[in-house]
Amino acid sequence: MIDGLRELLERIEVLDEIVSIIPGVIKPVRGSGSGIRLEVKYPTQTGLKLLAKSSTSVQEVFIVSKQIEELIEKLKSIG
Repeated sequence: MIDGLRELLERIEVLDEIVSIIPGVIKPVRGSGSGIRLEVKYPTQTGLKLLAKSSTSVQEVFIVSKQIEELIEKLKSIG
């Protein structure tokens, strides 16, 4: 798991809309900046696909949810 992702996922796992969080593949990237952020990519059959981005890596994160629109709004409000 990329640095800082566990703490970020622990912050959002308490949301009622989330049934399960499944970390996925990690890929190295070249970049600059600091910190970690989540980017919503698209809905899946069972929820959402997100990308966790840091300055050196990108990791897929899958969220199982039946309330996708509500979850997207809450994730946007968290930042």
